[in-house]
Amino acid sequence: MTAPTKDSTPQIDASHIVARPFEGQDDYWKVRALLIETYPITPVDFNWEIRRLDGSRYHNEDPELFAAWAQTIGLWETTDGHLVGAAHHEGLGNAFLQIHPDYRHLIEAEMIDWTEAHLTAPEGDDGQRRLDFFVFDYDGPRQRLLAGRGYEKKPWFGRSRRLRFGNRPLPVPVVANGYVMRALRPGDDSEGDRMAALLNAAFNRTIHTGAEYRTFMAHSPSFEYDLHLVAEAPDGSFAAHVGMTVEDVNHYGIFEPVCTHPDHQRKGLAQALMFEGLHRFKARGATDVYVGSGDAVAANALYDSIGFTEAYKGHVWRKLFD
Repeated sequence: MTAPTKDSTPQIDASHIVARPFEGQDDYWKVRALLIETYPITPVDFNWEIRRLDGSRYHNEDPELFAAWAQTIGLWETTDGHLVGAAHHEGLGNAFLQIHPDYRHLIEAEMIDWTEAHLTAPEGDDGQRRLDFFVFDYDGPRQRLLAGRGYEKKPWFGRSRRLRFGNRPLPVPVVANGYVMRALRPGDDSEGDRMAALLNAAFNRTIHTGAEYRTFMAHSPSFEYDLHLVAEAPDGSFAAHVGMTVEDVNHYGIFEPVCTHPDHQRKGLAQALMFEGLHRFKARGATDVYVGSGDAVAANALYDSIGFTEAYKGHVWRKLFD
């Protein structure tokens, strides 16, 4: 038998990739599998981690898939059914691409075309629309692609931070006097209500409800009670919280969210919860842990103190459409 030559190896080109709409829960699992598959072969946070996807899907009061949500996702897959790209929003006007790196040269421009047709949001009262992409500063190809289409780099930025365990000693967590550190408990509906109250207060929002958080606890595939820690105040309310997710295939952990109620700040509560979280991540076999941050000085000082010394910065790129 003659060994195949390099020239005889079939090559994938654009004709072997088909764009199609998102069609339901089976496609959700395909997108999630794409994130897991591409983690080892992409830079930090090039694609979303699973917690962010699960939060987009399940942080709502209705456990069923919203038809409107499904209509804002476009998929690209090979003719043999291998998903290699997904385009979607996180609120209209904010576009995100999940791409297998081996195929981005074939589909990335087409995916941006799709987002411009489906995901723009009104900007002002003069009929203009806008579209934003968050792009890491390390991603030169996407920056050049967007710049060539008229997008402008804005000063708004965020960071993805990584901690590598290695031989790092882990401090013993110590919670402030009067507070109780514990995991969320199954079977207690009030847990969802207290979580919603904390999230609204900590992030200055009004959108979170107990029903929404109970849906997330009951249906998100990444949710585990033992990995969602709270500092309970003397009055029984939740004073601080760290959510944790373990991605067991690639052995990494995610802190999301990290928050403290304004009435309970400067007591070291979030730090204590994160130290306890690191112990739990390591016990589960995680080798790396990630946390996202913006430009908030206090949050970044906290993450520095804990050991998130790797920081990958990115900026918003915006285009306005008439």
